Amino acid sequence: MTKIIPSGQTLGASIEGIDLSQPIGSGDFDLVLDALGKHGVVCFPGQNLDAVSLKQFSARFGSLEVNVANSFQEPGHPEVMILSNIVEDGKPIGIADAGQDWHTDMSYSDTIAFANVLYGIKIPRRDGRPLGCTEFANMHAAYDDLPDEIRTRLDGATALHDFNKFWEMMRREKGSTRPPLTEEQRRRKPPVSHPVFLTHPITGRRVLYANPGYTVRINDIPQSESDELLEFLFAHQLDPKYRYKHLWNEGDVLMWENIGTLHNAVSDYRPDEHRLIKRCQVMADWIFDSPRAKAVGADRQFA
Repeated sequence: MTKIIPSGQTLGASIEGIDLSQPIGSGDFDLVLDALGKHGVVCFPGQNLDAVSLKQFSARFGSLEVNVANSFQEPGHPEVMILSNIVEDGKPIGIADAGQDWHTDMSYSDTIAFANVLYGIKIPRRDGRPLGCTEFANMHAAYDDLPDEIRTRLDGATALHDFNKFWEMMRREKGSTRPPLTEEQRRRKPPVSHPVFLTHPITGRRVLYANPGYTVRINDIPQSESDELLEFLFAHQLDPKYRYKHLWNEGDVLMWENIGTLHNAVSDYRPDEHRLIKRCQVMADWIFDSPRAKAVGADRQFA
């Protein structure tokens, strides 16, 4: 029997009674979609998946991203990315998922990300405590609590999102040897604009769609006013009352939606404290055209 157990916090729930190694039926699919809208982040504990079943479950919710610039992918399954700090024979087996600070995936893309699905295989622990938690922030609540004058001022406004903002932040990290993006790389990842407020395709409620990782300015207003507004929005959306922390266990499948949440991967483990997670990223190519989105009045209003 399927059971949803809310975390009791601003985000998060556990879903028990679904074996993700098997195809899920339409009833369980609808249940998961409802839970994503209501809780933003859901965990399926005690799963035992291979790359095929992880990919098949994820693909029920939209097209899967294939990151052509990332070589750390499951052999034969390029949609499955390997996140790990493990080194074998002098070579890393995966890419680190920490260090980006707070962001929402692929807001710098014309087609934004809908959901992430991560499968925890090896989780580091110290003194019995799991390390490498993932933090989240609730953008439904952040929008609801905005001052009326800010909501009125930004109603209908768009903001520019730029991958280069993240890249330059990583270049400033101590010991970084990253070169600047080349002109060709900048051409392939140009800045894109999205509404500052989106109508969520599951809940039909408004969310604050801006993030410190990629949002660089609010369009059509002076730069100084944009800087001031973004400084306020970034501080507001990361208020502790909007935040939720997931502590990992082996066998967890953690799924979150990127439209109504921000996230941050915490790197509090050493190189010898091994972590291995496999990940699929679901694009928002289907969800805004879904019957659910049409029923709640959302539309393809990004880009």
